[in-house]
Amino acid sequence: MTAPDDHDDPAAAPAPEVHKAVSPALDESGALAMDPDPASIRPDPKLAAKVSRRWPLISGAIAVVLVLLLGVLLFQRGPNAPFGFDEEWMQEVLEERSPWLVQAALVMNWLGGGVVAIFVVPLLGIAVLLLLRRPWAALYFAIVSALSAGAVQIIKNIVGRSRPEDILVHADFGSFPSGHSANAATIAVAFGIIFPRVWVWLIGVAYTLLMMLSRTYLGAHWVSDTIGGLLLGAGVALIIAVPLLHRMSTEPKKRVPLTDG
Repeated sequence: MTAPDDHDDPAAAPAPEVHKAVSPALDESGALAMDPDPASIRPDPKLAAKVSRRWPLISGAIAVVLVLLLGVLLFQRGPNAPFGFDEEWMQEVLEERSPWLVQAALVMNWLGGGVVAIFVVPLLGIAVLLLLRRPWAALYFAIVSALSAGAVQIIKNIVGRSRPEDILVHADFGSFPSGHSANAATIAVAFGIIFPRVWVWLIGVAYTLLMMLSRTYLGAHWVSDTIGGLLLGAGVALIIAVPLLHRMSTEPKKRVPLTDG
């Protein structure tokens, strides 16, 4: 009599695969726990708004602090003590100057300074935003334009840094920070916040970098001046945006429907 095969033993046979059903959750008393109300797990709008405002405030504050620290360092070094990289870059610029590039830089000089930058560009931007029915955005752009220009003049007169000797344009007192660069950065960041589109940011970044390059190409600023202007303009635009972000986000973006008659 032969021994039974292992497969004939019910105990040795593999247990059939059982698909376990997910059991309902039980609370501490053993009662069936009810699913939470979907409305109770939705993110708090106030908390979401607070988080969305945190990054521009922190970023802007860091940028402004860096400008102030750089200004203190330049003040301690004296008015005629550029950094080593400032002198090296200026030497490269002097070797690469050409008539047509100088003309292009002069166009940037006209666009980013004087009456055009102080009055024409801000007023034009405000008018366009009002036509688009964005009054809070227009107010924001007016504030940051004024504050950025005012901060530049205050820091210039305190630091009192001398401009490079090989300057090709007439400029006011004080080399640090670059007012043209600050103005360009303010416009770029402000419109990037008002119109949050990738192409708006790309155009703003390109415009700011070209402005910074043109300032050193004309010998109107050291590289560190343009970096200071970039940080100051961007920092002011970010900080001032924080209390107005909600207002600007709720502004109407649809056209007013035409009525009969």
